[in-house]
Amino acid sequence: QVHLVESGGGLVQAGGSLRLSCAASGRTFSNYAMGWFRQAPGKEREFVATINWRGSSTQYADSVKGRFTIARDNTKNTLTLLLNSLRPEDTAVYYCAARGSIYSSASEVLYDYWGRGTQVTVSS
Repeated sequence: QVHLVESGGGLVQAGGSLRLSCAASGRTFSNYAMGWFRQAPGKEREFVATINWRGSSTQYADSVKGRFTIARDNTKNTLTLLLNSLRPEDTAVYYCAARGSIYSSASEVLYDYWGRGTQVTVSS
């Protein structure tokens, strides 16, 4: 079992930045690829970014590429997502997820553990 807790969400103006964190506990963090997903009101949950077990490979949704950065620190069991140049359409609940594989994936069905999410609201 992997327990994930997100933090760092909040209200920010368009063009601003936020840093989301995900603290992991339970199993060995470095055994898991990690991902960030988000769900806006009235919409399906969607992929945002993913990172492999050692942080050497990352992948981003086209909508956030160049603005968001995913990173991990296996010594601190922490996953982060840096959100820059935020837009109102980035408003959503952001979820951290762990996949029982060292290989990253953009497919949410391949993730085994999920946090409860943190709200990001971007005002125009």
